[in-house]
Amino acid sequence: MASTTYSSKKEPRPMAGNLLKALYQELEEGTFRPVYLIFGEESYLIRQCRERLKTALMAGGSDMNFNRYQGKEVQVPQVIDQAETLPFLAERRVILLERTGLLKSGGDELAEYIKDMPETTVIIMAEDEVDKRCKLYKAIDKIGKCLELCHGDEKSVSGWVGSRVKKNGKQMSNSAYLLFRESVGDDMELMDKELDKLLAYCMDRDVITEDDVRAICIRQITTEIFKMTDAMVAGNRKEVMKRYFDMVEMQESPMYILTMLTRQFRLMLETKDLLQNNMVKQDVMSKMGMGPYQADIYIRQSRGFSREYLEKAFRDCVDTDYRIKSGLIDMKMGVELLLTKYSSGRG
Repeated sequence: MASTTYSSKKEPRPMAGNLLKALYQELEEGTFRPVYLIFGEESYLIRQCRERLKTALMAGGSDMNFNRYQGKEVQVPQVIDQAETLPFLAERRVILLERTGLLKSGGDELAEYIKDMPETTVIIMAEDEVDKRCKLYKAIDKIGKCLELCHGDEKSVSGWVGSRVKKNGKQMSNSAYLLFRESVGDDMELMDKELDKLLAYCMDRDVITEDDVRAICIRQITTEIFKMTDAMVAGNRKEVMKRYFDMVEMQESPMYILTMLTRQFRLMLETKDLLQNNMVKQDVMSKMGMGPYQADIYIRQSRGFSREYLEKAFRDCVDTDYRIKSGLIDMKMGVELLLTKYSSGRG
């Protein structure tokens, strides 16, 4: 499914695929930086990039020249001592720092050190949280390479899925791909796991079908909530209740469904406000931490409701949650009454 294109005055973030392509080209040419910082939304790409860097930098050398430090308890002086140690029978020593939090606070000492670090040492940092204003980020950006790996656009994701399928000697119908994306969402880590299951399930066949996806891929509750709110936009009460009972059949609690529906209305309301302030898809992705596939859905759905309707629905969800937890109404009855109220039209 192709993403809708929106014009934007804001400079878009480079696509992860382009960043990685440029990096891998450098590595093949033997061009190495003293420090690499990898961060962003896409844990799958971060893991892949981390391993590619380690392999290229170690060049088949012994793990004696590789050190890994993880977590926020890492001691910078210890890292510096290791960085000062010459590699043993190899060109370089490689130090991997993961989820240290140093790009949020406490990284000033390392920022000063890397300016005059031995040429025989390379540091790779893979972080969850990064403040681009901090001293360490600026130091890395000046002498090394910073790679922010975000969710890919639909073209790059479909190309990646197609490549995985083709390498295994199979084909996937377009309708099966769309159902796969609808079921799994934007996260490539999850897509990778679900593709492994799907390919194993279809081991004796050449073509992956919609039925295969339905049979093997997990159905995310967020997907069902998206479908439910689509039905609300259309005023299709029968479809709204069908989606609800499907989720109950999947062993989802009505209370959890209410929590997810409350979140859905809140996010649609926030999206609506961004759009009304002349913001575009890239802004929605950046400000709300969404991938392009999800952003397309929230933009489309928020346009199907008035702001007043979304605000009232959100408040009614919160009120229903309170009344259930206070024992003023039965959980099942409370959720079903709410769904009936908001499944008759857009308001």
